[in-house]
Amino acid sequence: MVWWAATLQDVTLPMSTSIDLPRRCATAPLLTGRLKAEPEDFAVEEIPAYELNGEGEHLFLWIEKRDVPAEQLVRHVARVLDMPPRDVGVAGMKDRRAVTRQWLSVPAKLQEGVAQIDTDRIHVLRAERHTNKLKTGHLRGNRFDIRLRDVQTSNGERPHPEVIAQVADTIVAHGFPNYFGDQRFGHAGETLQLGLDLLTRRKSKRDIPYSRRRFLFRLALSAVQSDLFNLALAARLRDGLIDTVLTGDVMEVVATGGKFNVETAAIEQPRFDSYETVTTGPLFGPKMRQPTGEPAQREAALLEQAGLTTDAFIGFGDELSGTRRPYLVRPQDLHTVLDGDSLRLQFTLPSGVYATTLLQEWGQFTQRSDEVLPEPDHESDEPAE
Repeated sequence: MVWWAATLQDVTLPMSTSIDLPRRCATAPLLTGRLKAEPEDFAVEEIPAYELNGEGEHLFLWIEKRDVPAEQLVRHVARVLDMPPRDVGVAGMKDRRAVTRQWLSVPAKLQEGVAQIDTDRIHVLRAERHTNKLKTGHLRGNRFDIRLRDVQTSNGERPHPEVIAQVADTIVAHGFPNYFGDQRFGHAGETLQLGLDLLTRRKSKRDIPYSRRRFLFRLALSAVQSDLFNLALAARLRDGLIDTVLTGDVMEVVATGGKFNVETAAIEQPRFDSYETVTTGPLFGPKMRQPTGEPAQREAALLEQAGLTTDAFIGFGDELSGTRRPYLVRPQDLHTVLDGDSLRLQFTLPSGVYATTLLQEWGQFTQRSDEVLPEPDHESDEPAE
């Protein structure tokens, strides 16, 4: 891919689609198959960040939805309860073509109307009070149960269970690249293009239809951050530096999320190897913690090639404040079962990590083109440092 940008007004970016992104397990045979052939093939369940205390002014709703866009779910709940959509608390966005279970919060005074929320595709399974409104990022992670259909090798043969297991063992031991999924950028990259137009001031917030303005404005801006992150991560992997700590890297402590700059790479490498810490990449913005040394040079070169400067990210407030995102993730409780031409995978991922990027380690799996909303909660929604 080649970046081109004569001026800031002409800036464009190559959408970092999964077909172009390098895999950790690049030597493993590439599989093909179908993802989300049926909504039940992609089941997701939130892992909440805390227990509910049973009292307070907010009512938490444990909701199951089937084949419903995340934005539509919020609008439906708001309409039924006669409240503004912005007052519906959501921890993270969930897939459209899937069966998902997640928490929403609404004012407890509206509890009488909760029984009217149920439809043939939306069900309230539980309601419980809590003292605080649910906010974006307030979850520990997501549990996935995924079935891939018509799975085969490039020459049309049935894959070997041993090869599938070897890929699983590798990513559990060493992690997989924490890319943002293709759906992050919208159908044919429309969300990414909108974000670029906003970032370069070719468009303003008022150019977005009012009914979708609040949702799309933030999503589009963070799509630019996401694409740049993917490109930075892909470059590090291609350069053979994905498992190497560099002096100047911004590290994240896995257990706490705390971040620090590396002063001596040799000292920090063992902590990285044991997954006590992990290297991070840029989600550009004025509050992003800056690397030094070679990592800083790499990120500056990325912006230069994209025809952007750090100043382009200023002026959007909390919508584009900036943060860091781990380059690698190790899934928990990963299980694989090959049953005929179907491959079933069960695993748990932290908040903000895309299941589809984990699936890329086994191959390229086609899915319906109308799945364009963000799969899980996106990292740029988390508070900046």
